[in-house]
Amino acid sequence: MAAPGLTRSGGGSGGGSAGSSPTLAAGRGLGNGLGPELDFRSGARMEELSRLILELSKHEQREYDDQRALEIHTAKDFIFSMLGLVQKLDQKLPVANEYLLLSGGVREGVVDLDLDELSVYARGTDYDMDFTLLVPALKLHDRNQPVTLDMRHSALGHSWLSLRLFDEATISKWKDCCTVVDHISGATNYFFSPTLVADWFHASVAAVLLEIQKKPQRGMPRVEKVERNGTIISVILGVGSSRMLYDIVPVVSFKGWPAVAQSWLMENHFWDGKITEEEVISGFYLVPACSYKGRKENEWRLSFARSEVQLKKCISPSLMQAYQACKAIIIKLLSRPKAISPYHLRSAMLWACDRLPASYLCQDDFSAHFLLGLIDDLQHCLVNKTCPNYFIPQCNMLEHLSDETAVLHARKLCSVRSDPIEHLRTTIEHAKAAHRLTAELQWRGSSSNLPSPQSDAGGDSQPDDRLAKKLQQLVTENPGKSISVFINPDDVTRPHFRIDDKFF
Repeated sequence: MAAPGLTRSGGGSGGGSAGSSPTLAAGRGLGNGLGPELDFRSGARMEELSRLILELSKHEQREYDDQRALEIHTAKDFIFSMLGLVQKLDQKLPVANEYLLLSGGVREGVVDLDLDELSVYARGTDYDMDFTLLVPALKLHDRNQPVTLDMRHSALGHSWLSLRLFDEATISKWKDCCTVVDHISGATNYFFSPTLVADWFHASVAAVLLEIQKKPQRGMPRVEKVERNGTIISVILGVGSSRMLYDIVPVVSFKGWPAVAQSWLMENHFWDGKITEEEVISGFYLVPACSYKGRKENEWRLSFARSEVQLKKCISPSLMQAYQACKAIIIKLLSRPKAISPYHLRSAMLWACDRLPASYLCQDDFSAHFLLGLIDDLQHCLVNKTCPNYFIPQCNMLEHLSDETAVLHARKLCSVRSDPIEHLRTTIEHAKAAHRLTAELQWRGSSSNLPSPQSDAGGDSQPDDRLAKKLQQLVTENPGKSISVFINPDDVTRPHFRIDDKFF
């Protein structure tokens, strides 16, 4: 497991589940008129920790007023229209494609990708809002289509993808994005290459954006940056007074569930009875990332991003607040060398949800305990160089970590654990500074009369206002749901929202 098991005490005034928290040693007993509840390790007041976590949460909340919602929609529409033009370049992308749009960039750990090749972007300085968009290069949703995931040459959780069983048209279309291996029988085997796919995708996106910018249209977003980051493309768009970062990832999309993760379904999980198994195992992806010793040109990583969106629905708000606070602390603290990513923290949180009783995790006033517990779990992962993938537990995501790097990061976390209040205050100051930068840039933009979707629309802005309100309504009424978009490049004039299995 990702952390040592916490025993569940039976009886006691605090209840069975509350007795399992090490932070309560100096706490619940002192709450009865003897003084404030304290963290045994740091001496921090739990009430003050909870207050700071809530303050950070408020600073990091994204406000979706009508103007911001319209700007988000305008940027999204621009990206999807651009991808439609990419499809028309050489017909490689599926004509009717299904993208998964995730709130938060790759650097936020929303997808298990390697961060060591990514440029450093900062909220406030470089962007105001960030998203990750998974774009299927191959969409293998037909159960009659035989697929060969060749895991013989890969570490656990990774695979090569052979096109040997595909039809000639598909092989011909993607041949230039494949590595070729001659079989002993004399047959030629084509393996779909993540690096070659990324090369093609970046060249295609850059070519399309160049053409679009040659013929700017009124109200069109400003393309402020297009950058290749390893196998992903980072695009920063300026829309009105907002800057949106899109990390666009070419993937392979599957329906169903991989055999290597089948045993995970046999275990008991925190989401049992809250969502259906069908919702959890609706599909998975191959993302362009390889294992520590894998061949970059051939190896893909299994990703369960769609499933994680569903699981998020079952996590209590107080635990999510603690997770966001812990993530905000470690993103800067553990950034060099890049050995630990926010995705490792996400995995530790999911394991904690399986380990601890729901009656404990759902307590609204326990965010401080959860933050300290997540720091403890992450320290445990580093000291033991063990962080099991939540969906493939036999896959240790820290197996490659050197002793030197593990000890270095564990010591950094130890400093956080010794004074969590000071680190939270520093993180809050960073969040405030980012907000001030954003507000200053927005003020400059409004005083300079930068074009915005609303101002450019003139008297015809009413339909866009209705669309913005519709977008707001969908986000508000569907918290935690998988929101993706179904796009046909021959019809990009209207939005195709897909929330779980329902289309709008």
